[in-house]
Amino acid sequence: MYLSRVRLNPTRVKTRQLVGSPQITHALVEGSRPPGGEHHPGRALWRLDRHGSDLELFVVSPWRSDFTGLVEQAGWPSAPTWDTREYAHFLSTLDAGQRWKFRVTVNPTHSVAQGPGRRGRVAPHRTAAHQMRWFTDHSAGWGFEVATNSLPEAPLELELVDRTLAMFRRRAREGDSSRPSRVTLTQATFVGALNVTDSERFKEALTTGLGRAKGYGCGLMTLAPLR
Repeated sequence: MYLSRVRLNPTRVKTRQLVGSPQITHALVEGSRPPGGEHHPGRALWRLDRHGSDLELFVVSPWRSDFTGLVEQAGWPSAPTWDTREYAHFLSTLDAGQRWKFRVTVNPTHSVAQGPGRRGRVAPHRTAAHQMRWFTDHSAGWGFEVATNSLPEAPLELELVDRTLAMFRRRAREGDSSRPSRVTLTQATFVGALNVTDSERFKEALTTGLGRAKGYGCGLMTLAPLR
């Protein structure tokens, strides 16, 4: 596994296009597969982060990606604008009881009953309160718990820093004559601190993603040491 970070140039036309369409970003990430990368099991996860005027793309993938094409279209081709690190060694150091800072963008959803004998319809959680509850309720299944503190007004080390409703057209696959469909995607970005409770589940979540819409920039969690 590899973890990559790509610095993007927000003034370029292609960058503005990929920011506005997870479909375009997904295609560019998939286009970073090296020759033979299609034979690797698993899928790539990605996330776009904004920090002021800076824009970064994070990618976790089973292959060492080559972002030359993406940088030529949306980065600074004259400067080294991405770095890739081996992820497996870091994953091997994770253990229950550890505490980390984190950042993740997710697609909080729930199932709406459709009547007897029918499958539930997947619907987004739209309010901040429901999105927060969804995240904390699912954390145990991902191998961690959100850390707590002594502040009565904010007892959890968890902040919902961005809520986005992305709307874009999903193009039909090659050979499919159907018209592009419109996709509406609810995204919530959380930052905070966590305690690892199950290292194997936690490693799986870090490499396969949290929740739904993983092909559209959701599910990739990154960690940083607590200082």
